[in-house]
Amino acid sequence: MRAELDDGKTLGLRADEWVQVRTAEEIFGTLDGDGRLDALPFMPEMLPYCGKTMRVGKRAHKTCDPSLGVGGRKMARTVHLENIRCNGSAHDQCEAGCLIFWKEAWLKRVDPQAAADGASSRIAEPSGRIRSVEDALRSGVKIPPAAGETEPTYVCQNTQIKFATQPLKWWDIRQYWEDYTSGNVRLSQLANGLLYSLWRTVAEAGIGLGSAMRWSYDRFQRAVGGSPYPVRPFGVPKGTPVPRAQLDLKQGEIVRVKPFEEILPTLDSHYRNRGLYFDVEMVPFTGRTYEVERRQSQIIDEGTGKMVRFKTDAIILKDVVCQSRYSVCRRFCPRAIYPYWREIWLERAAEGPSKVCKGPGESQDMSVVR
Repeated sequence: MRAELDDGKTLGLRADEWVQVRTAEEIFGTLDGDGRLDALPFMPEMLPYCGKTMRVGKRAHKTCDPSLGVGGRKMARTVHLENIRCNGSAHDQCEAGCLIFWKEAWLKRVDPQAAADGASSRIAEPSGRIRSVEDALRSGVKIPPAAGETEPTYVCQNTQIKFATQPLKWWDIRQYWEDYTSGNVRLSQLANGLLYSLWRTVAEAGIGLGSAMRWSYDRFQRAVGGSPYPVRPFGVPKGTPVPRAQLDLKQGEIVRVKPFEEILPTLDSHYRNRGLYFDVEMVPFTGRTYEVERRQSQIIDEGTGKMVRFKTDAIILKDVVCQSRYSVCRRFCPRAIYPYWREIWLERAAEGPSKVCKGPGESQDMSVVR
């Protein structure tokens, strides 16, 4: 059931503003019979944050839904709070670690000074009320297996994105203006995105300039410490097995992402290694050093709602998330999904923890403008 609730709580929140999450009882009052507001579920994993004061990471006025293809989606009156991710505790330990969506109706703006004085405080709420709300929310998290099935179907925010959003065309210029005015991106990032798009259009126009354009792009990026051109016409010949490696990496280990040119020979013609896609958004992290956050063994498929168990664990790297630099149809998407890494794309690093990177770094901005 889709709720079209308009309770007047339109805050127009921007990145870096301070907010307080409303109490569980207040939030429950905004939800429909399925535990949703505007078709977006309020999940049990969100309850521990009720009453807390936190900072807005980015406005979630747009997002992506990989199950629907490469296009973008638009969403109203929603934000992501800074580094608040789902821990999967109510969804049989799904390990996707998705950034949580927060409707503005579930939040209230807080004075910055008051937030600085008491950011760690929270509103006290009777535990009995919280438990009753949690019980109600948990009842809608898992649908029992249908006839002939053995696995339940899970319901979470990301399985419902297609119902809580609408299609967003990449050429709708209003989204980029909101990217800027919301504080999601800087003006320089917008300019870089435009220049990269123009560069790629010419490079892939089939007019014989592709090799020269890629070469000049890479040459400039090496000079400024940037990322190589992310799209390459390369792949392991059809029918040839892709290579693999087993490092048995553990949480806390320090690894170096191999250079892009060393990763390319591990991919087939569809940019995959044994089914796992190496996305263009992973290129800015190549050649850099990170800490292993964890091994990844299972996630909920956003399209089907079924739990998918990996045949081979993927690796999650700390502070490494999709920044939507290069994806034409969903540029500047704020969803910040974790990329999944094969161990063959990594190597143990000799560097100590002091050399570990935090994301791709400012010096690796996406294009030719600084």
